[in-house]
Amino acid sequence: MLIIEVLTLFPGYFVSPLKTGILKKAIDKGLINVDIVDIRRFTANRHKSADDYPFGGGVGMLMKPEPIFRAIRNSKLGGTKPRVILMSPQGKRFSQKEAKRFAGFKKLAVICGRYEGVDERVSEKLVDEEISIGDYILSGGEAAALVLIEAVIRFVPGVVGKDESVSTDTFSYKFLKYPQYTRPGSYLGMEVPDVLTSGDHKKIAEWRRRESIRRTVERRPDIIDPDDLTEEEKRIIEGLKVR
Repeated sequence: MLIIEVLTLFPGYFVSPLKTGILKKAIDKGLINVDIVDIRRFTANRHKSADDYPFGGGVGMLMKPEPIFRAIRNSKLGGTKPRVILMSPQGKRFSQKEAKRFAGFKKLAVICGRYEGVDERVSEKLVDEEISIGDYILSGGEAAALVLIEAVIRFVPGVVGKDESVSTDTFSYKFLKYPQYTRPGSYLGMEVPDVLTSGDHKKIAEWRRRESIRRTVERRPDIIDPDDLTEEEKRIIEGLKVR
């Protein structure tokens, strides 16, 4: 079982997502456990304040270190030391590769930043790594934490019905996923490619491979690693450029 603890100032943010879709199913099956930890529980003042003004001046507030340190220490008492992740716009860019790596840990502790961020001592002494889900700013790390959690749990055995679904996902493979179609075969004058209804599995596989490469060349050429291409893939890409 993968145990995930989410440290947040807004625990209510996670109520609905944890009762919906793949997250709910994984929890119900006992494949993962997600514990939402209210950071304010670990404050030492009667007002439960978990933020304060930054030294040196400046706009906004910073999350205080003491309650976060206490929350993480409380987590360690539960047995396995967690891998501590801080959701931060200054962190390493999250990817499918990182999601798979995180799924290999027994326990994750995900800290959701708010306001102008967290006291630097949290990053220096508690956090194993900072993670960003993209180059934009959110009001807090809660939405980013949900993105990370859903991506990670897909690699936990049994969460996704077929392991093949995970291995062929976009970004799990070196190219984007090929175009897909379902019934009806004809809609508003748009037809499903004949090869997909031919019953010829070899031709279907070849078409999907070619279309996967074409889509990547057109939409995300930045993710293509020339050193990771087979000779056949190089020929397909050259053929696309000629056209």
